[in-house]
Amino acid sequence: MFKRDNQGKVNLGKWEFLIQALIILSLVAFSVETLPSVTPEVMVWLHFFEVSTVIVFTIEFFVRLLWSRPRGTYAFTFMGIIDLISILPFYLALGIDLRSIRALRLLRLFRLFKLARFSSAMDRYVEAFREIKEELTLFGVTALITIYISSVGIYYFEHEAQPEAFASVFDAMWWSVVTLTTVGYGDVYPVTAGGKIFTTFVVLVGLGVVAVPTGLFASALNKLKD
Repeated sequence: MFKRDNQGKVNLGKWEFLIQALIILSLVAFSVETLPSVTPEVMVWLHFFEVSTVIVFTIEFFVRLLWSRPRGTYAFTFMGIIDLISILPFYLALGIDLRSIRALRLLRLFRLFKLARFSSAMDRYVEAFREIKEELTLFGVTALITIYISSVGIYYFEHEAQPEAFASVFDAMWWSVVTLTTVGYGDVYPVTAGGKIFTTFVVLVGLGVVAVPTGLFASALNKLKD
C-alpha cells in the first residue's frame, strides 16, 4: 500500500491525491470562514470539515513518521516540520479559553507548503538553492549594506525638507527597501534636487539587486537540467 524511495521517504500511493485535494479544500474553507455573510449553519459544516481534515493530516503525519527510514527522523525534516505546524495549532487550541490562541489558526496556511511534496520540480528548486546558497548569502549581506548606505544617503538629502517622512535613518530604510526592489509605492519620495539625483542611482543599483539572484538561480536550474 505504501512505498519508500531510495532515500527512505514514504509514498502514500493513491492516497497522495486525496491529501492534495484536502490541502486545497482546507485552504478554501479557511478563506470562506472570513466572509462576513457566512451563516452559523455553514460555520458548523466548516468546523466539521476542519476537524476531519486535521484527523486525516494527523494520520498522514504518523504514517510518514513510522514508515520513514530511519524511523522517526521524518519529524526533523523540512516537510515533517511543515506537516506538524499545519496540525499543531488545532490541538493547542483545544480546551484553551484564550482569544489570543486563535492567532495560531493562521498557521493553517502552512498546509500550502505541504503541496511541495508532490512536485518533482520543487525538488529541483531546493537543489538549486543549495547549489548557490553561498552566493545568495554573500549577496544578501551586500544587499543589507546597500540598503543601509542608501538609507543614510537619502536621510541627509531629505531630512530637512521632509522631517516627518525621513525622521531618522530607520524611517528612511522603508524608502530604501521599496526603491531598491523597484517596487516604488510612492508613499515616500524625494522632493529635493539632491534627493532625486541620489534616487536615480539607487534605482539603477536596485535593478541589479533584483537581477543578480534571479540570474544565479536560473543558472543553477540550467546546470541541474544538464
